[in-house]
Amino acid sequence: MDLIVAIDIIGGQVVRLSKGAYETQRSYGLDPVEVAKAVEGAGLKRLHLVDLDGAKAGRPINVAILQAIAKATNLTIDVGGGIRTSEDLAQVFDSGAAMANLGSVAVQEMELVGAWIEEYTPQRLILAADSHDGMVKSGGWLEASDLGIEAFIDHYLQRGLVNVTATDIARDGMLSGPSYDLYRRLIQNRPSLRLTASGGVSSLEDLSTLATMGLCGAIIGKALYEKRFSILDLGRLQEQLYG
Repeated sequence: MDLIVAIDIIGGQVVRLSKGAYETQRSYGLDPVEVAKAVEGAGLKRLHLVDLDGAKAGRPINVAILQAIAKATNLTIDVGGGIRTSEDLAQVFDSGAAMANLGSVAVQEMELVGAWIEEYTPQRLILAADSHDGMVKSGGWLEASDLGIEAFIDHYLQRGLVNVTATDIARDGMLSGPSYDLYRRLIQNRPSLRLTASGGVSSLEDLSTLATMGLCGAIIGKALYEKRFSILDLGRLQEQLYG
């Protein structure tokens, strides 16, 4: 299981939100490029870069930060936030992203995303399945939908998109533990699903438990920035998980 550090950006700053609410923004006074360098220095390979300005604006905003991180590190960067058009997707790939997270556009433009799966291959795309009480939300988690998370995932599995990051919005940024029941339910009877957990991680024990469940990745954000553990702790755990 890959341990994937999240860097969420508002106004060029590393921030965390609680339950996706922008009014709960907490800034950590950290340079995102320096955080990325520390991630790589700890021996981790993956980075989850979230353009929260872009998620609200409906287009990528913090592309310069993506470019700077890609230039300064060899991390495999997946990017989300504001990717709504083919031009947006091409821009983030051209700027150094290895993979793109598709949330709102996957809810609202299913045929367009189907075309992207064929053009870019499923390996470069991640379905961002963000839900509250089992129902998918989009638009920076500000817009409700009538899509259940399981039906949403199944639609894209049928189109060949197997990389999925599932966030339980009620747990995101709350340090209350991951949504284990949700992940067990999603993995059940979906052998092709490559699932990454997001939201609620509060300890190294949470990550160890997720690793026993057959997930492919876990995203770590607030617990790291709130010093529940260190980046070096994550590097040591990742080494153990790689065996």
